[in-house]
Amino acid sequence: MSVDLWQPNSASLIRNNATVDVHIQSWMFEINRTHPHLVDMFSIGRSYEGRPLYVLQLGKRTRTYKKAVWIDCGVHAREWIGPAFCQWFVKEALHSYQNDSVMRRLMNQLNFYIMPVFNVDGYIFSWTTDRFWRKTRSKNAKYHCRGVDANRNWKVKWCEEGASSHPCDDTYCGPFPESEPEVKAVAKFLRKHKKRVKAYISIHAYAQMLLYPYSYKYATIPNFNCVESAALNAVTALYSAYGVRYRYGPASTTLYVSSGSSMDWAYRNGIPYAFAFELRDTGYFGFLLPEALINPTCTETMRAVKTISSGLLKKCETGMYQLDRERYPYL
Repeated sequence: MSVDLWQPNSASLIRNNATVDVHIQSWMFEINRTHPHLVDMFSIGRSYEGRPLYVLQLGKRTRTYKKAVWIDCGVHAREWIGPAFCQWFVKEALHSYQNDSVMRRLMNQLNFYIMPVFNVDGYIFSWTTDRFWRKTRSKNAKYHCRGVDANRNWKVKWCEEGASSHPCDDTYCGPFPESEPEVKAVAKFLRKHKKRVKAYISIHAYAQMLLYPYSYKYATIPNFNCVESAALNAVTALYSAYGVRYRYGPASTTLYVSSGSSMDWAYRNGIPYAFAFELRDTGYFGFLLPEALINPTCTETMRAVKTISSGLLKKCETGMYQLDRERYPYL
């Protein structure tokens, strides 16, 4: 399967905003048109620059209650492998629905809410102007610096350790929580559907890690055993594809302390399984992941996400998980 929409090579960077926007929207409209029984496309709001914030709902239509998984990509503009994975997930899920019993079961029993490009303004800016742009594109009344870190703008220990109050910094938390229309729109949607959404997954890069709460403090979450087991199973499934090693654990100790993150917000608002992936690599290529590594990265991540999603169909018995890390020396 080829992925060429979301991860342009260096020669394709000179494009205008309209061209990039059309590519993004036309792909989603086409997916919605060709799979009417499994896909529903809708907008949850508009970005700072007025672009629709589209979400794709994947799953077999039914009137019965279904748990749901939320997956967003492209929170940080320069992390192009994220939107590439969201596109991959959608195309692979639809392509394999008939022949893959695991995917068919997931689509029949769960709904997936996929937001391929969370920070669409920043993403387009990274295509057209600044390849390493991270933040949104909102203006600041006092400074010429633009943008807010969309992963520091959530109402959970907002603007504390690991976030900056200065508008020119890459980790600027914003003037107030949910100041960014993109963050506000997603938060509103998740609050509305929090009884249904049981897993929140945010795709980032790079570091080769699978993180879970907390980000803002050194503490153990109440359902640690269940979440830790889900993470172990996910990175084990990921490793089985190409032998790529992912570290996993609480974000504060595995990566660094940060406040106002979407993952912590989702967990605090009742979503029991909240994760952030940091995809390939560990720094050699960094944000400039070569085209040759897109497909394998998406393939292995797909295994991990399917494993997490499959776990939602089972009951977690917290007492049964006594993890033996000696069994998994590669993790």
